This record gives sequence, structure tokens and C-alpha cells, in this order.
Amino acid sequence: MITSLVYLVIYILVIGVVIWLLLYLIDNVPLPDPFHRIARVVIMVVGVLVVILLLLQFVGAIDGGMPRLGK
Repeated sequence: MITSLVYLVIYILVIGVVIWLLLYLIDNVPLPDPFHRIARVVIMVVGVLVVILLLLQFVGAIDGGMPRLGK
């Protein structure tokens, strides 16, 4: 249980750094305003969905592996 909690914290930190880098890149690339805002929203939505998926895997609500037939 402790090892899975450590892995969860490491995954969340890595996801946070990747999202921060993508947002930094989007802020420094000259894009028109609607595309800039859409890109930021898409990055945040994908990041939140990945964190929700990790949390659901941590509590055991979903299985992250290959689908098993005949369960």
C-alpha cells in the first residue's frame, strides 16, 4: 500500500511538471487569442482526466491493465 502511494505521488508530480511545461510553452508561443485559450483548456482537461484516472486506479475502482475476458 505504501509503495503504491509513493508511485501515485511520483506520477502526480510528473504530470504536474509536464502540464506546467506545456502551459509555459503555450504561453510563449505567439498564438491568436481563441487558439491560445482553447489550447490551455485542452491541456488542463487532459491533465485533470489523467489525474482522475490515476486516483481511480489507486482506489481499485478500475483496472489499468488489459481487459480480461471471462472475469
